Amino acid sequence: MGILVTGSAGHLGEALMRTLVAQGRNPVGLDRLASPFTTHVGSITDRAFVARCLRGVRTVFHAATLHKPHVATHARQDFIDTTITGTLNLLEEAVTAGVDAFVYTSTTSVFGGALTPAPDAPAAWVTEDVVPVPKNIYGVTKAAAEDLCQLLHRHDGLACIVLRTSRFFPEADDDPAARDAYADANLKANEYLHRRADLEDIVQAHLRAAACAPRLGFGRYIVSATTPFAPADMPALRTDAPGVVLRRVPAYAPEYARRGWTMAPQIDRVYDNARARTDLDWHPRYDFSYVIDRLRAGEDVRSPLARAVGAKGYHAETFAEGPYPVRAR
Repeated sequence: MGILVTGSAGHLGEALMRTLVAQGRNPVGLDRLASPFTTHVGSITDRAFVARCLRGVRTVFHAATLHKPHVATHARQDFIDTTITGTLNLLEEAVTAGVDAFVYTSTTSVFGGALTPAPDAPAAWVTEDVVPVPKNIYGVTKAAAEDLCQLLHRHDGLACIVLRTSRFFPEADDDPAARDAYADANLKANEYLHRRADLEDIVQAHLRAAACAPRLGFGRYIVSATTPFAPADMPALRTDAPGVVLRRVPAYAPEYARRGWTMAPQIDRVYDNARARTDLDWHPRYDFSYVIDRLRAGEDVRSPLARAVGAKGYHAETFAEGPYPVRAR
């Protein structure tokens, strides 16, 4: 069965290619950049190129995209061309090619403004039922591409699964305030409580989505590490996150103290992955408790796959403000 991975030179794309090759499944990779995992070099905005790449393909993993850190360096039209037009090209040509399963990598950034509660409100318990309120061109175009997936399923019968992935990048945070407040490893460990996942778990979610797509037809799923929190914790997370974490994962306190790390004083949103675990039979391994266990053992908290792929970066250049520009469109 032919498998196409778009964005094969990127972080998730390479991880998918590595995993599929290791399984002996002989995938082909599409990217505008040459790489050891790219079979076809070109753009998804080129309809004829996309059609050629899809010959003999039965499963598509569509990971190619512009990212949030590109908002300040790329025009809005670039996002529209890549994320909307490129995705439409892939979807329509997938129908023509007779693809059985199309998995689209979206992002929890589509929720946008829905993730920021009022100052006196509880933290947001985020499920797939939360209505997205995109706040930049990145979120707008990812949400539109999700709707294109639903449209092609409804009108053409293409089995499409949308995965709204939380943070899994190894690069430094694109928020300078966050970079200043925490050591990078400390910040990422905190995020496993509510808004981060390991690359290995992200890849496994994609593989499960492809396997389940013909049965499910269409679905949107949040893919994030399993949180130790429950909805009842949401009010306290806005005022005393360390206290809530201490109740839920008491082993964290001595390990953080030994390292001189700090727990976030408050948490404003928590991603709930229950629907993905149930519908996709997905079993994520890397959560906050796992991170604490690895730290206590003096081991790397990242999966072997995450370590093998490493960091890709988002920009070839550096900026006065650090690794990312600060101006947003």
